[in-house]
Amino acid sequence: MNSPPIRWLTALGLGAVGGGLFAALDLPLPWMLGALTATTLASLGGIRPEVPVQLRSVMIAVLGLMLGSAFSPELLGRVGRWSDSLLVLLLATAASGLLVTVYLQRKSDMSRVTAFFAAAPGGINEMVVTGGAMGGDERTIALSHSLRILLIVFTVPFGYRLIAHVHSVPMADSMGLLTDLGARDALVMAGSALVGSLLARLIRLPAWMLTGPMLASAGLHLSGLTAFRPPAELVVLAQVVTGASIGCRFRGLSWAEMAAMARPALGATAIMLVLSAGAAALLAMGGHSSFGVLLLAFVPGGIAEMCLVALALGQDVAFVSTHHVVRVVMVIMLAPPLFKLLEQRGRRS
Repeated sequence: MNSPPIRWLTALGLGAVGGGLFAALDLPLPWMLGALTATTLASLGGIRPEVPVQLRSVMIAVLGLMLGSAFSPELLGRVGRWSDSLLVLLLATAASGLLVTVYLQRKSDMSRVTAFFAAAPGGINEMVVTGGAMGGDERTIALSHSLRILLIVFTVPFGYRLIAHVHSVPMADSMGLLTDLGARDALVMAGSALVGSLLARLIRLPAWMLTGPMLASAGLHLSGLTAFRPPAELVVLAQVVTGASIGCRFRGLSWAEMAAMARPALGATAIMLVLSAGAAALLAMGGHSSFGVLLLAFVPGGIAEMCLVALALGQDVAFVSTHHVVRVVMVIMLAPPLFKLLEQRGRRS
């Protein structure tokens, strides 16, 4: 298991088997959740699966193209009406981060800086790097975010199935098939991914491998220049790789360490879910949109993961992806200066 190719094959093999099993059992979001479950169990069991960084980057770009394809010219008339929900999202995100910070400090032995960046609901890589630079425990911050994403990605699809009786939409119905992809659309898709990711990296957009292709694809679709969508087979593979990537984050962790981290993570995730559901319910009562799509837009899972949930459940992917991108950008931009401000006030008092 020391050879990287063996670790890669192990991760992808486990992901495919787990996804296939979940699909056979007709469970929600089967390919991602099945891959996530299989690789998480393997990681905690002493196996060290690993997803190649390059493969994950390519699959994240495919997801970005998929999200961008949800933006159609007809959408332009609705975008202006999203300002209310975006404002509520920003307020709910700030409240969530502060409440979870207090909770983690009281319910765990995390330092103030570790608790703050572990509670910031978005930008896992940026929060780990920034929190570590300010004296926090990078491993604890990374595991806290990974557990948050794992718990939310599992909770929301199963909650929809059990409470709202919403079942997953077959991927072929919403995406099309690989055999339907023409040479021109394939070139447009590859060009959008390459140019979008390079520009996004140049201007330092968060999650640039996702947001760059998404914005490039969205621009092409909004302008009416193309109507291509990534084929279902590629999106399924992207789900397997995404799910396996989450599970592989827990390699080297024992069951005891997982249990110790899971206790505060469960409480923190519950706080985030309650606040998200409350904000979504308030907007839904005002007739802004349905509670279901608002909840998916507000729940702080990963961008790619929550948008995949929205796609699988037949919800408004453009609305959901826009809100998650705004949330992550806000957290990355405001978390460091906000922490410094709170630290200065704490020292004065």
